[in-house]
Amino acid sequence: MKGPTLIKERNLSVAWGKAFLQVYEAKEVAPLVLVVDGLDGGDPNEDFAIRDALEGELERRGDRSCHTVANTIFPMTMWNPNAGREQLFQRYLRVYPRLRRLDQANRYGLYFQRMIAFGGDKNGAGGFNQLDHILSIWEGGNRRPTALQASLLDPHKDHTDQRQRGFPCLQQLSFAPTGTGGLAVTGYYATQYIVERAYGNYLGICRLG
Repeated sequence: MKGPTLIKERNLSVAWGKAFLQVYEAKEVAPLVLVVDGLDGGDPNEDFAIRDALEGELERRGDRSCHTVANTIFPMTMWNPNAGREQLFQRYLRVYPRLRRLDQANRYGLYFQRMIAFGGDKNGAGGFNQLDHILSIWEGGNRRPTALQASLLDPHKDHTDQRQRGFPCLQQLSFAPTGTGGLAVTGYYATQYIVERAYGNYLGICRLG
């Protein structure tokens, strides 16, 4: 297993490509620190020759597309930026039970559901909305860094004796405003599938930011 690796790029596709090559050569890289910056316009810079090649391989293998994986972190297709965030939360929780049933990989939950209904039941009811809390305290003037975090790992549900579980690989997200009025979002992964999930995960975190 290869030791610590740092990859820093302004293009998401190039960053993923370098991570892929590192893992391809070493089979496993830990820890891997990947930084994508230059997101001033909101969307990440991408090289669609790289992404299209990956999408073709994912389709050939029967895996989910990058966009579908990204939607597990931030459901871009449900978001209306001109409406209040409550509309997005309500919309998502209405369809969440169906999303769980549609794909066996979602049987333990989805990342966005855990952000907006942490600790809730299998239908997402009764949980704590971490994103709404973070946004609310920020709007109220609270700048405490330790408050700007969302947990994805739920010990009550995820601390099992299973040898393989698959979810959640993403353990935690932290949000750090920058001095230029920007925002840094950091995701912590215990493990990650570099082909099946990584590109979509990076894209989803960028969209969430």
